[in-house]
Amino acid sequence: MRSKFSSPQLAQRALTGDLPAVARMLSRAEAGGQEARAGLDVIFRHTGKAHIVGITGVPGSGKSTLVSKLAQTIRATGRKVGIIAVDPSSPFSGGSILGDRIRMSDLVNDPGVFIRSMATRGALGGLARGTLDAVDILDAAGYAVVMIETVGVGQDEVDVVRASHTTVVVSAPGLGDDIQAIKAGVLEIADIHVVSKCDRPDANKTIADLKTMMAMGLSLARTSSWGVPVLATSSFNDQGIVELMDAIDAHRAALESSGAMETRRRSIAERRMLKAAEEILRTVFERHRTGKIGVLTDRITARDITPHAAAKELLHEIHLETDKELFNTMETEG
Repeated sequence: MRSKFSSPQLAQRALTGDLPAVARMLSRAEAGGQEARAGLDVIFRHTGKAHIVGITGVPGSGKSTLVSKLAQTIRATGRKVGIIAVDPSSPFSGGSILGDRIRMSDLVNDPGVFIRSMATRGALGGLARGTLDAVDILDAAGYAVVMIETVGVGQDEVDVVRASHTTVVVSAPGLGDDIQAIKAGVLEIADIHVVSKCDRPDANKTIADLKTMMAMGLSLARTSSWGVPVLATSSFNDQGIVELMDAIDAHRAALESSGAMETRRRSIAERRMLKAAEEILRTVFERHRTGKIGVLTDRITARDITPHAAAKELLHEIHLETDKELFNTMETEG
């Protein structure tokens, strides 16, 4: 496919499931920019059909291998699967290291599976900046289940819960302090808990500990009609993979029947709107970095003004002259 196609043209092709167009739209979404936004606006109007599943957990818990096995199991039901694997950025190129693709090599010959690695490029929260745009593209292209595998989470890296309908938290035996996992806030976000590598002899203790913590109220279901299960899986012998798929499907059914799915969709929509507004404002501020921002920075350094007062003055000074600029940016970027 020639690169001269505009983003709206690529978007139209992606809607038919054309793989080169899907790949190019994903690249443009990750790069960002106004031209990409024009195509993404076309894409967005055709979204809302896919079940978005977030897979998160600490590094070393076996997320990538589990996602690979789960994708194969879902494919056996005839559904197309999209996978967005958020990798740490390379310290040299800034791109994704692509470690997840190595562990998902069993899927590469399946035309019903699309795998995309995305670099965090400094973004916090366990997701890359273009992750949700990438979800839109795969959703609109006909992928019934879109899985987001996050970079290993830490204390504040739980953005996946604001991006997915179903959140699966993966734990593994012998990875360290259980109390730290609670502190990280990872346990509380789960709709489904998975203990991977359950062929290991210490897996039963991890499963029992999780169930005890949940009984103590340390991990509560985010949907009142849903009891958070703890599932044991082993990618080595395929144990528990079908049960995990069934639990994911059951959770979606529970969300739909209880009306909680609409609540989650509204929450995702609100989060995306606010993040888009932050990006637009950040872009406007960047355009004034060498002008008004530079002058105010000098005044802060000289202790002539406080950072808070400088921020208010900056907003006041750029308000009138950037109203039109901001409006045009919003019109272009949707």
